[in-house]
Amino acid sequence: SGNVSGDPVVTDPEEAEALLGGVADGFLHHDRPIVRPADDPVLRPVAGAARPLRLGRGTAPLELELPRALPEPVLAAGGHMKATIALAWERRAVVSPHVGDLEAPRARALFERLAADLQRLYGVRARRLLHDAHPDYFTTRWARAAGLPARAVQHHRAHASALAAEHPEVERWLVLAWDGVGYGDDGTLWGGEAFLGRPGAWRRVASLRPFRLPGAGRAAREPWRSALGVLWEAGLERPVPGAPADVGLLRAAWARGRNAPRTSAAGRLFDAAAALTGLCPVASYEGEGPMRLEAAAARAGGGAPPPALPWRADRDGILRLDWAPLLPALADTARAPEARAAAFHEALARAVAALAGRMARETPGLTVGLCGGVFQNRLLAERCLALLGERGIGVRLPVRVPGNDGGLAFGQVVEALHAWTA
Repeated sequence: SGNVSGDPVVTDPEEAEALLGGVADGFLHHDRPIVRPADDPVLRPVAGAARPLRLGRGTAPLELELPRALPEPVLAAGGHMKATIALAWERRAVVSPHVGDLEAPRARALFERLAADLQRLYGVRARRLLHDAHPDYFTTRWARAAGLPARAVQHHRAHASALAAEHPEVERWLVLAWDGVGYGDDGTLWGGEAFLGRPGAWRRVASLRPFRLPGAGRAAREPWRSALGVLWEAGLERPVPGAPADVGLLRAAWARGRNAPRTSAAGRLFDAAAALTGLCPVASYEGEGPMRLEAAAARAGGGAPPPALPWRADRDGILRLDWAPLLPALADTARAPEARAAAFHEALARAVAALAGRMARETPGLTVGLCGGVFQNRLLAERCLALLGERGIGVRLPVRVPGNDGGLAFGQVVEALHAWTA
């Protein structure tokens, strides 16, 4: 099996030769057909355990036990990136292998085939569908058009519930769900969220200071856009590596909010840091900027302490982490990129610890959960664990379910279960 970047694996010999002929010099076929395509799994050692980044051959379908029985069988469609499907009935939940990003028609066709195949394989017919709250996701449109009752589950609450379900011994949670993007309750793009509570009853208590993304979705592959967005939001003017020499029209559109949605996403803040340090102004694959930033930080030795990042309540009472004090240091070309990257990681880890300490004083016995794709960053996650441990605060990370969007479908099941049976 093989695939072109962005497409699911190809399993039919004739299709493989047609689609991969420009990539491969030769083909080795088998005389037995591949019945169910599956990617290889990907795991990463973090905090002393191998944690899944992608479910695949040998690790999926993944069966998990629910804390109580569902009132009827459900199928959860997950999100749009790193898609998986979850089929759940009674106290059983089964998470499919990795499907992938649902931009390409072949990926969408595989998603639909897998949704039907999973139900046929287990002899269970879903009577209700669950999907992400983002109205433009393919999975949302698919679920709403399927002819069954459909329920939306907010993206980051699904992340939090997936993590909580893996640690049923925890009673009081503060979960930080940090990722690249997720549709928020207010219609903006969330991604740096903190929730108190439990599945079915999460209360958003903190987030990152929002900023507007010039160019909207293009920012995911062009981190220089996120860098300009945070600089302009903070009222700063600095040259950004990789950005066009003349950004006047882009700045004007940004100022008017045209094609510049507001976001609180930690993933986009990592992109901004990767561009400002010159490590990755333009990305050739999803997540390249944050990965290069982490690698550079890991190479750094000791350095000056990072600036403290304050948490301030907004008019709705949500604590907002102000990242603006980081910007002058990130843009300081007199310092090595590795030192700047390390200071960025340390500042965010200290901010997480400060938030947890503040919440723990109000809610004794609190346990912190770290989930979302940003906390696949080993340096950040392990530094958070160390600082929280110094404060005597327990921490939990994903164990069997990916903490990224590959775990959303399972989280949707858990969140809906608790909402229905509360």
